[in-house]
Formats: sequence, C-alpha cells, structure tokens
Amino acid sequence: MHTLFQDLRFALRTLRKNMMLTLVIVASLAIGIGANSAIFSVVDALLLRPLPYPEPDRLAAVWLHSPAIGILRDWPSPGQYVDIQNENHSFERMALAQSRTFILTGREQPERIDGVRTQSSLLEMLGAKPLLGVCCCRKRTSPAKRMWPFSVNRSGDGYSIRTRES
Repeated sequence: MHTLFQDLRFALRTLRKNMMLTLVIVASLAIGIGANSAIFSVVDALLLRPLPYPEPDRLAAVWLHSPAIGILRDWPSPGQYVDIQNENHSFERMALAQSRTFILTGREQPERIDGVRTQSSLLEMLGAKPLLGVCCCRKRTSPAKRMWPFSVNRSGDGYSIRTRES
C-alpha cells in the first residue's frame, strides 16, 4: 500500500511540473468519456431497448416510389390508399397518415408546427391510449372522408390530445 501512495505522489508531482501535458491528458479523457456516453446513449435508445409499440417488428411503412417524375418517396393519397388496402394480402391492419405543417393559433403569436393527419387506426396500431375519453371516432376517419388532425401536447401535468375538424 505504501508503494501505491508513493507512486501517486510521484505522478502528481510530475503532472504539476508539466501543466500542458496535464491539460492534454484531462481534455483527452473528458472527450473520450463524453463520446463514449453519447454513443452508448444512442445505441441504447435505438438498438437495445424495444420500441414503445406493441409488436414493433411487425410495423411497416408503405411509400409510393415514382422515379420517372422525380418522386423517390411519397405518401399515398386517400384514393391510392383505398386501392392499396383493397389489393392488400400481406398486412393485418393499415392506416393512412400524411405529414403536414399546421399553424397553431389562439396564442399571442401564431406558431408553425409539424404534424401528422392520420386515421384513428394508426393510434390503435401503435397502442396509444387517451388519458381521457376516446381517441377518435372511426366514422370520421374513414379513407373516403377527411382525416382529422390531432396534436399531442406535453405539459407539466402530462399529455393531452386535441382534435379539431379541418
């Protein structure tokens, strides 16, 4: 034990004499530990933990691909979705979703937010459960009718889902 303390005192004296070397060593350790923590956090979130959906290995996204007109990945329209659904022999359940930009009003300044217009069946497939009431009415979200936008808002008390006919 005595030799360990002797070696530590010698290392500290040497580092105190050469401050530049000490700064390089400390900075290298800090960068290495920080990078290791960041990489592990990403790997843990994306690869090690299961996705927060029931049966995530059975979820798939269907995109339209039209390279002749320069569209490499596009959402299907409601009419195309009905065609895909009628010809479907592979999927147990399907839901149409389209990303949109919405303008949130009713506050001091209008705010542009990214969102998704979708059918209630998507929320069911993802296992989303409302805190109060019901998610959405199936009659309102049929492909032949307009989809209803909804927003999930996080506040200090929890989450709230707002729907509004657009």
